[in-house]
Amino acid sequence: MAPVVDLTIPDAELSPSELSRRQMFRRAGLLGAGLTAAGVLGTQGQAAASVSSERRARHGDEPRDGYHWLAGDHHIHTQYSSDAQYRVIDQVIHANAYGLDWMVITDHGSVAHAKIGVEKVNPDIVEARRAIDDTLVFQGLEWNIPAAEHGTVFVAPGRNEVATLKEFENSFDGTVKGASSNTPQNEALAIAGLNFLADAVKRRRVDDALFLANHPSRKGIDSPHEVRGWRDAQPDIAIGMEGAPGHQAAGIAKPNGGGAGRGYYDNTPSADSFPGYPAESYKTFGGFDWMTSTVGGLWDSLLAEGKGWWITANSDSHTVWGDTSVRGPGSDFNANGRYNDPVHGGTAPNLTNGDFWPGYYSRTHVGARGFSYRAVMDGLRQGRVWVDHGGLISGLVVRVREVRGGERGVTLGDTLQVRKGAKVEVSIEITLANQPNWAQFVPTLARVDVIQGDVTGPVSNKDVFTTPATKVVKSYEVGKNTGTVSFTYQLGEVAKPVYVRLRGTDGNRSATGLLGASVDPAGPAIDVFGDADPWKDLWFYSNPIWIVPRG
Repeated sequence: MAPVVDLTIPDAELSPSELSRRQMFRRAGLLGAGLTAAGVLGTQGQAAASVSSERRARHGDEPRDGYHWLAGDHHIHTQYSSDAQYRVIDQVIHANAYGLDWMVITDHGSVAHAKIGVEKVNPDIVEARRAIDDTLVFQGLEWNIPAAEHGTVFVAPGRNEVATLKEFENSFDGTVKGASSNTPQNEALAIAGLNFLADAVKRRRVDDALFLANHPSRKGIDSPHEVRGWRDAQPDIAIGMEGAPGHQAAGIAKPNGGGAGRGYYDNTPSADSFPGYPAESYKTFGGFDWMTSTVGGLWDSLLAEGKGWWITANSDSHTVWGDTSVRGPGSDFNANGRYNDPVHGGTAPNLTNGDFWPGYYSRTHVGARGFSYRAVMDGLRQGRVWVDHGGLISGLVVRVREVRGGERGVTLGDTLQVRKGAKVEVSIEITLANQPNWAQFVPTLARVDVIQGDVTGPVSNKDVFTTPATKVVKSYEVGKNTGTVSFTYQLGEVAKPVYVRLRGTDGNRSATGLLGASVDPAGPAIDVFGDADPWKDLWFYSNPIWIVPRG
């Protein structure tokens, strides 16, 4: 155990830097858990490295590759959700301690939340912004999308953030409006909600607003045509989906965990599910959603159309694995729109909870032009995003450029326009995990895959969820576990529009992809229901870059 978290060592025996670090964790409420479950590496209370020094480096030093890569989480619940319990400040302090630069509070859309919760949570968020000023705290909500699953909706802070979210929820939430079933009228209501957000930005009621689909394959009710419909209706608002859901601790086997599906992906088709989805789509693969993890699958079919549709990863934090707190006694959620403040230390460590604290396991890294709310939203909208689990890597810089052009090229989410027949290359630089993650081991990146697809244009069938010309075109064995590694993939002469994206793994689990070995010979394996330790199967994914020849 590190001296900082070993409470048998008095404060006086620590160095000044160790004492400062211990005090930070005391303020965050992270000392004293002391839980180590066999087969699950690490505890929620043990820190890996000096987060404050990392954050100073990110915010204070020169931006990397022209951007500050800010880690965040857009899906977090508090005591204002009917199935959660923590205060806003609890989530913010933990997110800050675990290294997040930005986060979104997304309590569930519901009758109680729409009536009073949106307003009641706002002062808590405002106070958290004041108290923890080096983590940006957005107010949002988890939208019950009419005719579909859940989604994150959030706006830029400002005088109308509460009023805009409240009107949106009361007018367009599927639960509030009784519009959950799969009907054309309800699908139209979802589009109307996105149009409302776009109009709020256009009229400068709020500075910005974004929507991302959450756990899109969990119930099979986000059909391909709905996903396309959201994006096509308002591409500046509807920007993407969770490539990996939260609830990653849920798959830990009993008795050390709840023994469920990673992400709580443990459903079967219902009457509202899209009938074309295969049985495998209801499970995760290496912790990632089927839409993302299938090379040549639904995500790739959107990218092959040239559509900017980005992926993220987050915690969906409700109740944390190994935590000892319980909801405050005497709570009346329906009457008050919230639970009373949690009581800490009231139980033995709860190993059936399925969540991690924000930043503890899942991270969405956004290339921002500065440390601000607007810069984060701009980076998300542009697709300058890569995601990882378990701190698999520390940094990623990707550039696509002409071989002899002399230009820096473009990065994630962008499009490189070149002369027809020009030679193009992908430059990849990865900073490896050079220190322990929050589970107290140093992850090792074993392999990096380059995935490439043809851009074939709009599809006539809006429910198609495969694309025939996307596959893994190159794999690199890393061969080292410290410092940085660099690879250069040569696309050769580009005669037609294509895109590339990256994926990396610790190499612990792999399987032939669902579309065959010629497409993906060693992709993520389907997660075993009830026995899927998330720390033993780590991946990172990048968003794509397009290359379009002129003439």
